[in-house]
Amino acid sequence: MATAQMVSVNFKLDPEVKKSMERACADMGLSMSAAFTIFAKKVGRERRIPFEVSAADPFYSEANIRYLKKKMEDFKAGRLHFAEHELIED
Repeated sequence: MATAQMVSVNFKLDPEVKKSMERACADMGLSMSAAFTIFAKKVGRERRIPFEVSAADPFYSEANIRYLKKKMEDFKAGRLHFAEHELIED
């Protein structure tokens, strides 16, 4: 079997997402490159995203986006007030 020629793929990630993925990959003994290769092979083989992707997530609902935008406007205008509370731990 001939050796496959490799290509580079570049894209941007949020720094915290990258750190989190790097930690998870390290815990599994994988590099990020290996993890993305596994993902790409599975997508190519199955012709689908190998996990559920849904626009029905209530976080992204129209009502919640409006609420978040209003809260951000309030924050920027100094109208948003924060209160401390005790953390709930099991």
